[in-house]
Amino acid sequence: MTEASGSETNPCDADARLCDWTWERTSDASLSTVVDWIVGKPLALAGLVIIGLVVRWALHRLVDRIVRRAEHGMLPDRLSRAISGGRMGAALNLREDPGYTRRVQRAATMGSLLKSVITGVVLTVVSLMVIAELGYDIGPLIASAGIIGVAIGFGSQALVKDFLSGIFMIFEDQYGVGDEVDLGEASGTVEAVGLRVTRLRDVNGTVWYVRNGEILRVGNMSQNWARTVLDVGVAYGEDLARVQRVLADVAHDLWQDEDFTGRVIEEPSVWGVQELGPDGVLVRVALKTAPLEQWAVAREMRQRIKARFDLEGIEIPFAQRVLWIRDQQRPEAPSAPDDAHPPARGPAQTEAEIAPTGETPS
Repeated sequence: MTEASGSETNPCDADARLCDWTWERTSDASLSTVVDWIVGKPLALAGLVIIGLVVRWALHRLVDRIVRRAEHGMLPDRLSRAISGGRMGAALNLREDPGYTRRVQRAATMGSLLKSVITGVVLTVVSLMVIAELGYDIGPLIASAGIIGVAIGFGSQALVKDFLSGIFMIFEDQYGVGDEVDLGEASGTVEAVGLRVTRLRDVNGTVWYVRNGEILRVGNMSQNWARTVLDVGVAYGEDLARVQRVLADVAHDLWQDEDFTGRVIEEPSVWGVQELGPDGVLVRVALKTAPLEQWAVAREMRQRIKARFDLEGIEIPFAQRVLWIRDQQRPEAPSAPDDAHPPARGPAQTEAEIAPTGETPS
């Protein structure tokens, strides 16, 4: 502050330009202060808010660009290859590709999360700057907020753990909506993926809500491809080389079937003898399938194997048990027992059992 010619001094702060301008022309401290509060403060606050909105808009635009690039990925190259190869139908149907849809959903989720974080950070910074502009000391406020934040964080560790786990699961694309997953205690089809909870529906229709922080392992049966592995049992007396040829023919016919085009994505293979079991020999056959098609392919393979084995006369063993039944006859009673020395009685014998009879019990 600077002193005037009279008794009044300059009431303006160093950065209060409008107050200084009014003081220089009126030398009225009250008027300068009022003008600064009525005109200068609102203008400064409005400027802070406008700057915050501009920063938020710019960052959101940047996130949108990143999301669009993540959504399309290699789309231009694939489109150019499809067009150059005359496969316009494939190019037009590219957006129906499950991988493309999955990438779009994942990018949209991450974009929404980033926008929420940006909005929260910008709002917090602008609010602190507004409070400081109004003349309040924000130091104690920041310290108090830090203490409260630590207390809330300590009391809600599980909630924070759930949110962080959900963020990493989405970012790493561990699973998505429609995937068939095994999360340990619960397994089924993913219906919703949130930052805190994942919702599953199992084969019986039961809906499971699993907290993301409690998920220690994820088994995803829907990513990229799957495999049908069947162990087919045959009798010990069968020719194993012939059995493997028959299994290879059945699997190859299924692979060539038009109804299974795109479901069996690679030529099947017979891996050979898997086990010498108590009832027969297990021969393993494997088929690489599209995601979520492994169970339908397995059911069809079992049906075709049974029909072909019946046609070829190959025996499918079943559990057999041989029971030996022994007729344990009771010992014959002595013909002339000595009354003075009766036979010893067992714990479960009765008088009738030790009494002399002329018949042999059956």
